[in-house]
Amino acid sequence: MPPKTDNLVARQEYILRQLQETGAVTVDKLSSQLGASIATIRRDLEDLETRSLLRRTRGGAVAIGPLFYEPFRHDASFQDRVSSFAEEKRRIGIAAAKLVQTGQTVALSGGTTTTEVVRGLKGLSGITIITNTVNVAMELSNRKDIEVIVTGGHLRGNWFTLVGPLATNAAKMIFADIMFIGVDGIEAKRGLTSTNPAEAELLRTLEENSTTKVVVADRSKLGTISKFLICQSSEITMLITDSGASDKAIAPFAKLGIEVMRV
Repeated sequence: MPPKTDNLVARQEYILRQLQETGAVTVDKLSSQLGASIATIRRDLEDLETRSLLRRTRGGAVAIGPLFYEPFRHDASFQDRVSSFAEEKRRIGIAAAKLVQTGQTVALSGGTTTTEVVRGLKGLSGITIITNTVNVAMELSNRKDIEVIVTGGHLRGNWFTLVGPLATNAAKMIFADIMFIGVDGIEAKRGLTSTNPAEAELLRTLEENSTTKVVVADRSKLGTISKFLICQSSEITMLITDSGASDKAIAPFAKLGIEVMRV
């Protein structure tokens, strides 16, 4: 539901959510949805553009695409990962971002779903982001009101993640209020898994140092087991998946006491 028109922060958060969902907004439609004047919406868009959160167009605004993805524009495997369950990942990202409060420290793994979480966090300020992922840092590089801590380490090519002893040792010294974990697979008995051993080790360390642990995974990851263990499913606080996940798929996680959210 759109916020009250006199709440500037809520109004601008709504605009950013609409951009995340659709990629573009119009002044006329926002004015109608929010019950605000055309002049007010234009001022909001101008302010958000000043903060590098969108780009204004004639009659509206569009989301700002990260320029560093340009080298992968014609990489088929990368494009497949981005386009797979894209709408579901956007919904998951929006729902996950709503769990974060100003002042919190947030850890994020790599992955296309956690990237959507980051995009949902752009309406917040006064938070600290911890990540081993270059693209997460780049998504937030123009935000002076969000502190970004990158672990360092060895770069895993087009996965954008930093792994190895440098990354793991850095993660041991960092503590988070909440962590969003993207996985290659999650199965109730076998746990959260990754295709890469160094990635699994790094994420295990970040998970151990986080108070609330939230898995963000579309339905294709449920019941799937990959090669290397990140942590047991029983250690997870919440699982956010898409509305296409069946009751049968989520039942084993609910039985473990994990809160499951389908969006």
